Amino acid sequence: MEIGEDAWQWQTKEMVWSAVAIAMSCLVLTIWEVLWWKPQRIRSAFKKQGIDGPIPSFLSGNLSEVQRMQSQYSKLTSPTSTSFSDQWFCSLFPYLQQWRKQYGPTYLYSIGNRLHLYVGDPETIKELNLTRSLDLGKPSYLTKPLKPMLGDGIIRANGQHWSFQRNLIAPQFFLSKIQKMVDYMEESTKEIIRKWERIIIENGGKVAEIVIDDDLKALTADVISKASFSSSYAQGNQIFSKLAALQAVLAKPNLLFGFLNLRFFPTKENREIWRLEQEVEKLILKVVSDRKLENQRYGNENQKDLLQLIIDSSANAKNQSGSGIMKKLRHKHETKKLIVDMCKNIYFAGSESTAVLVTWTLVLLAFHPEWQDRLRSEISNTFSDMSPHCFRDADNFRKLKQLTMVIQESLRLYSPGITTSREALEEMKLGELVVPKGTNIWILTPAMHRDKEIWGEDASEFKPERFEGGVSEACKYPQAYLPFGLGSRICAGQHFALTEAKIVLSLLLSSFSFSISPNYRHCPSYRMVLVPKYGAPVLVTKLEDEILQIKQ
Repeated sequence: MEIGEDAWQWQTKEMVWSAVAIAMSCLVLTIWEVLWWKPQRIRSAFKKQGIDGPIPSFLSGNLSEVQRMQSQYSKLTSPTSTSFSDQWFCSLFPYLQQWRKQYGPTYLYSIGNRLHLYVGDPETIKELNLTRSLDLGKPSYLTKPLKPMLGDGIIRANGQHWSFQRNLIAPQFFLSKIQKMVDYMEESTKEIIRKWERIIIENGGKVAEIVIDDDLKALTADVISKASFSSSYAQGNQIFSKLAALQAVLAKPNLLFGFLNLRFFPTKENREIWRLEQEVEKLILKVVSDRKLENQRYGNENQKDLLQLIIDSSANAKNQSGSGIMKKLRHKHETKKLIVDMCKNIYFAGSESTAVLVTWTLVLLAFHPEWQDRLRSEISNTFSDMSPHCFRDADNFRKLKQLTMVIQESLRLYSPGITTSREALEEMKLGELVVPKGTNIWILTPAMHRDKEIWGEDASEFKPERFEGGVSEACKYPQAYLPFGLGSRICAGQHFALTEAKIVLSLLLSSFSFSISPNYRHCPSYRMVLVPKYGAPVLVTKLEDEILQIKQ
């Protein structure tokens, strides 16, 4: 009996040790596959196609070189007084620019076990522009750290989840729909004009230094609140302030690579992120709840904004049969989460990029007053009296050719988005290039927009006239102009942003002249978008004819 019991215990131990050995072997094989075999397979596939790059170290890849070069160029991020120098550009991902000089416009590098294909070849970019496959998505390692701010909204989503949101949102930003929103853009801009007039009068009635970027953020936030959610900035102010705080915490260089990201640990920083995330969700749900109560009381026949569309479409999707996103939305939690995530993305993308665009345009015009005069002449000829609701006529926007050129040049030199990144979710072809599954594709937008082979020897200069014949005649390769991204994931709200920028600039230039402040320090900085690191203080002068009207 004892012998049988001993044998049973021995067999049990042997089974346990066997299971442990199998588990350990599987773990070792998985680590080996992830850390060595997969990167080697991708690297070998590209090498056979003639694409090379810096030699990686085991485990860390090219991380040590990245850190070394970034440290060497970090001193260049110091402000350059009021000089409009391009020095800042040299410190923006210097390793990408250095490797391009060594290995050509398209090369391979790695951060840890992640392989990155840097693309600087216009023909390959053209193929990326033509690709409509859902197998080309946003890199998951990049978007995971941004989840507290963007949730699973359109900016982060991939596959069918992204397609569902894109099909829902994109039609609301067609030009025909945008024309119904121009009154909001006009009203919000005039609020800022009145505020700046008060500041100038308080400053003696001639000129005042105004840090314009904060006011422009408030302006664009007000517009997106009214246009998409039928609510004033007063109601959305808390949401924007919380999102701005989240942006400040999350916009750090290490998040671009997905390393040193201890987001699961209750550090002081992470606790702050979690708190802000919960507060943003509560505020958005309050807006949604108020709208649903309003619908119950008065019906939603007159509610045609984006918020109502999201609520209705989410409800419809929840009631449909099928799989994927429709199946998930059968759960109340998933429906609520989708609404919150979509609102987060619209609040952020709908205000931040346009504010940055207008800020850089005004800074550029402050350095080039001759273009201010040219634009005022064009604006006054197009809108003779600047009467209320004069922007409702879409044909007038086509007449603002010089303003369009200035905006296009501003987007070229200071595009809000500085990188375009994609991940091959499955193996795919870009022209003749075979891209293995798991490859992360990177394009450095400022590098493409300043490439002398594409734009000419004056690529670093502010010359709006280069766009006189449109993008196709402005450069050698039009596909290299990427202010709103590329391919099927190009910004859905680009027409909204351009229309808003034209209205804001038309009204501001008709009321004020701008010159650069001696306190301005030129240091563009990456904070999820390209912003003036030290703000944008500008000397704002009320135009004389407008001052006379105020006195009368």
